[in-house]
Amino acid sequence: MRDITISENVVYIGVDDKDLDLFESQYIVPNGMAYNSYVILDDKIAVIDTADHRVTGEWLANLEGALAGRKPDYLIMDHVEPDHSGSIAALLEKYPETVLVGNAKTFQFVDQFFAGLGGERMTVKEGDVLELGSHRLTFYMAPMVHWPEVMVSYESSEKILFSADAFGKFGTLDTDEDWACEARRYYFNICGKYGAQVQALLKKAAGLDIAMILPTHGPLLKENLGYYVGLYDTWSKYEPEVTGIFIACASIHGNTLKAAEKLKEMLEAKGAEKVSLSDLTRDDLAEGIEDAFKYDRLVIMSASYDGGVFPIMEDFLCHLKAKAYQNRKIAVVENGSWAPSAGRVIKGYIEGLKNVTLVEPVVTIRSALTPESEAKLAELADALVK
Repeated sequence: MRDITISENVVYIGVDDKDLDLFESQYIVPNGMAYNSYVILDDKIAVIDTADHRVTGEWLANLEGALAGRKPDYLIMDHVEPDHSGSIAALLEKYPETVLVGNAKTFQFVDQFFAGLGGERMTVKEGDVLELGSHRLTFYMAPMVHWPEVMVSYESSEKILFSADAFGKFGTLDTDEDWACEARRYYFNICGKYGAQVQALLKKAAGLDIAMILPTHGPLLKENLGYYVGLYDTWSKYEPEVTGIFIACASIHGNTLKAAEKLKEMLEAKGAEKVSLSDLTRDDLAEGIEDAFKYDRLVIMSASYDGGVFPIMEDFLCHLKAKAYQNRKIAVVENGSWAPSAGRVIKGYIEGLKNVTLVEPVVTIRSALTPESEAKLAELADALVK
């Protein structure tokens, strides 16, 4: 995936961070993270975003190599989150005449992160154009994709969309893996709440002649762009991507997990198209959120705990609510030895979600599966596959 060749005048200067364990201090990144940055070389030179402070030295060396003795005229700040703005001060220290380009909200955040930062500033708004020579950048505002100040930059001569965090993914550029899996996990956990804003950006992009999409994370997208745009359209409309059932399970001593495995077996025997099971106590929670959005049906199975629901399941439910989970069918299975309470809490979360249908029956297990509760699971399996 490490195809970083763009063109003679547009150069990749990003850095792969292979030592990062948690992105945004919460998302597991077993294959690290790419901080993408670019330079447009023309009569005037524009740098598109910087990189995280963790890699400032390597990023500056890449920039210096691309400049080949010249100096940058502009720094385009499409997104001010620290993993993209972390090297701004170092850039200005080395090239103090660089003009910072952003919108009004951009500079509000810049001043919050970098008190007393110098540098000349150019404030742009929707549709403004920056002439570099034969290259010209047009700016389009993309608020809440996924911060309020985000904008994207379109270079018309080479038909390049510099898309900020949109179309990004976890992993370094030399990671050999399917794009959609880690892009999906990235999208729903980071941008998932802002589907309407992503739709607004897609509508703006639809009016542009785009040959390449260059995000600030993940591979540079140069072909089959309809595939990537199509997935973003599906995701941002909160539509299921796959016809199937995701079982999210939180088990204390293993009995709820055994019931989940039994339900999966039943569903497959009854002809369910695709069934995926995650043990949230062991598996990556962010992957659980990804799969909940991927499939059209969700089964939530949890032990009761302290008169409520097992904490990891409550965390999962909070994430679903925060990311605007909607347009799905949800089934509930609770377990409780003396006072089953998980179902009540889970249903409370479900009631707050948009366009969600509860699949009956709600199944209660007391400690471990019995012939009676197994029969109820079978009844639920029938309802889920109809």
